Amino acid sequence: MRLLPVVLAALLGLVHLELWFGKGGVPHRMALQAELALQQADNAAARARNEQLAAEVADLREGTEMVEEKARRELGMIRPDELLVVVSAAR
Repeated sequence: MRLLPVVLAALLGLVHLELWFGKGGVPHRMALQAELALQQADNAAARARNEQLAAEVADLREGTEMVEEKARRELGMIRPDELLVVVSAAR
C-alpha cells in the first residue's frame, strides 16, 4: 500500500522533468516564441518594403512624373531650359 504513492510521485516527477527539460518543454517553447517574434518583425518590414515598391511600380506605370522625379533626385538631371543652383552651407 505504501508503494503506490511512491510510484505515483515518481511518475509525476518524470512528467515534470519532461515538461521543464524535454524537447517540448517550457524553455524550448520560450525560445521558439522569441524566434517567432523576430521572424514576424522581419516579415512586417519586408511587407512594408514590398508595399512601397508596389506603389512605385504603379506610379511608374501610370505616368512620367515619377520617372522625372527619380531622374532629378538620383541622377541630378535638369531640363534644357533650367539652371541648376547648388547652395552649400558655410561653416
